[in-house]
This record gives sequence, structure tokens and C-alpha cells, in this order.
Amino acid sequence: MRQVHLPKDIDELWQILSENPKAVPWAGGTDLLARMRNRLVDPPALVCLERVEELKGVEDHGDKVLIRACTTHTQLLRDPLIQKQCPLLHKALKVLGSPLIRNMGTIGGNIVTASPAGDTLPPLYLSDAELELWSRNGSRLVPISDFIKGPGQTALRPREILAGIWVRRDRGVNLHHYEKVGQRKALAISIVSLAASLHITETGIIERVRLAWGSVGPKVIMSEEVERALTGRPLTRETLENAVPFVHKAVLPIDDIRASAQYRRIVAGNLLFRLLGHSEQSIPSAIEGLSSGARQ
Repeated sequence: MRQVHLPKDIDELWQILSENPKAVPWAGGTDLLARMRNRLVDPPALVCLERVEELKGVEDHGDKVLIRACTTHTQLLRDPLIQKQCPLLHKALKVLGSPLIRNMGTIGGNIVTASPAGDTLPPLYLSDAELELWSRNGSRLVPISDFIKGPGQTALRPREILAGIWVRRDRGVNLHHYEKVGQRKALAISIVSLAASLHITETGIIERVRLAWGSVGPKVIMSEEVERALTGRPLTRETLENAVPFVHKAVLPIDDIRASAQYRRIVAGNLLFRLLGHSEQSIPSAIEGLSSGARQ
């Protein structure tokens, strides 16, 4: 019979992990329990983190927001700091799983699962998120791009946990967009996803742009070539069409049960065009907001 431990605080957690070196820590368990049911993993013992209050909550730290790893997706969706300061992450959380999954699943679990299709990952890459890792011997910060090594592979060391996520606030950005394409409109694992943050001038020129694709490679894909092809140019269909070949070059999709590599490559490029319709709705009001702030 598999043992399940329920530490009440960090000190008790370290004691349990010391006595059970092969035990697997987990929070919501929405990914781990599914993998266990399908006999993909068989840990000898589990350590549930849901009672460890030090691992929950959202904190304002000036230019950065600290999200504790065991905060659920539903809690983040309802948090006013996330809504205001991390709008791209907030958009991604809205389309993550079902209400039941969002109620149970945690942002830390979504990261540690290290699935290329993880909905929170592209926004976190754009925010240059740093992960705070704790062990009994201390803590360390690791950029998310270095933490995730590949599908299901991370830089976590034995008896180390993901404790928090430091997210840089979105400043000077007036266009946020997150979209994923799945086999159905809801409750779908993404076939391709795109997170985009841009600053568009009052004359419609792309002054700054950052883009991150999910589900089109072993890790989240970002491309300086694509961003250079867009920067300094007007946000028009022609500009986006000129950037699409660079997208096709940057992504590294595979064939699997959900989609072919060729389909993923085409969709990854086509998602750029979503920025046009989105910008028509959001840019005028965003520019007006920025202009009003400057006049105050």
C-alpha cells in the first residue's frame, strides 16, 4: 500500500522527505494522479503539500509579483493583483482545463509537470519568471527557461520543491493576447498556443514585441528573428505575413495523436494574425489610458 503524508508546515515536510527520500511531493495532483492511473509512474510514497500555508498566496513586491506554488488556478483568477498586474497570465488561466481542474490544480504543478502544452508556461516565459526552489539546505532562484529541460524534465534536485514564482509586472505593454487551439473549444489540451505582449505607438507602430509558443517544441518556443521582423513596423497584415516564415523556421513541432507537425507549424504562424482583430479592440483604449496617465 502506498503511503500518503500530509505535512502541516515546512519543517514537517523536510522531516518527511528526509525519512522518505523517494517520496514524490504533490499539490493538486491533477497531472500526477492521471499519470499514476495510467501506470506511467508508480511512486512509493506521496507527500501532499495542500496544508502547507507557506506555499500559498500572492504577494506584491513592487516591480514583481510573488506567486506561491500551491496557489490554485481558481485563486489566481480571482486575485485582483493577478488581474491587474499579470493580465497575460490571467488570460491563460481562463482557458486552463475545467472549473474542477482549476479548483484543484496549482500553478506550481502546471510548471513542474513541464508539459509543452502547459497553459501557464508561455505567459511566464514572457514575464521572465524566476522560480524559487526550496530545500532543507536553503533556496535558489532559477529562470523558468533554465528550469524546464524538456517534456516532463526539470532542474529540480532530490528533496527540493518549487516554492514560488517571481513574475515581472507587465509595464509599458498595451496589447496582451493569449490563445490556444485545441481539438474542441473548451476543456482541451492545446495543439498550439501563443502568448503575445506588445507596445504599439499611437501611430500603430510595433515598438516592442515578445512572443512565446506552446505545444510546438519540447519547450516553450521564443524567436528573436520573429520579434525583429515585427519591431519598428506597423501592425498590419503585410507585416505579419512577412514574419510567418520566421515562425515556421523557429517552431519544432511533432506528429502525435492530437495533430500533425505540419498542422502545428501552419497554425503557429497563423495565430499571429489574431493580433490584428485584437488590436482593433484594445489598442485605442489602451493608448487613451496611457495618454491620460501622462497628463495627470
